[in-house]
Amino acid sequence: MYEFDNNNDVKVDVFIKNSSGGEFASKLNGYFIVNNKSFRFSAIAFGRIGGHNINLKLSNLSINKLKKMEIDPEKLQLTIQRKLIEGDVNLPDNIKLPD
Repeated sequence: MYEFDNNNDVKVDVFIKNSSGGEFASKLNGYFIVNNKSFRFSAIAFGRIGGHNINLKLSNLSINKLKKMEIDPEKLQLTIQRKLIEGDVNLPDNIKLPD
């Protein structure tokens, strides 16, 4: 398996396709690219109470493909969650972000 560490995470680019929701939670749909392959995800982003948090969902098919690529899906999901929380994502110009 691909080993992750805090200084040398696998290169992953995260793209948000759309966002909907309100003041405390938002639903996000998007995709990420790792090793020149694209994978879709959905997520619920929570804010305020207890700090920011992301509930990220990948399909079983995506998880299995990542494993075949020798990438640990759980560690990759943590990296994607961190990028979503920190705003290290690519947004389309026309996306409407929650207030």
